[in-house]
Amino acid sequence: MTRLELTVPVAAPARVTWAAVTDWERQGEWILATSVRVTSGPGRAVGDEFTAVTGIGRFGVVDPMRITRWEPPSLCAVEHLGRVVRGTGEFRVAPAGESASEFTWVEDVVLPAIARPAVLAGVRYSLTRFARFAERYRVDGEG
Repeated sequence: MTRLELTVPVAAPARVTWAAVTDWERQGEWILATSVRVTSGPGRAVGDEFTAVTGIGRFGVVDPMRITRWEPPSLCAVEHLGRVVRGTGEFRVAPAGESASEFTWVEDVVLPAIARPAVLAGVRYSLTRFARFAERYRVDGEG
């Protein structure tokens, strides 16, 4: 089992960061080479499922997930249910003042040692993109 835990500061309030990170179908705008679709429920409760596909062209990894903890606006935990990606993950959001927050991405997954550097680099890159995405994100009824 490999543990990845990375945090990025976000110049947006925690409620905006939470809304941005849990906008599943827009995750492709910030997660490298990934598209996501909700497959069961609204994607906002324990038991709801969604599937991420990461890759380029016809070559990709299908990563179905089930929400195991849903504690808005601070924690979403998932179980990875696929054949390739197995384990758990968490998205954590913490306030860092009135107009700032921190986003932490945690993964405890089975990962070949040779893939770890590439996965870590991809997550770091995606976190940088996420911070910019969340800083521009608009919550319903705002701007």
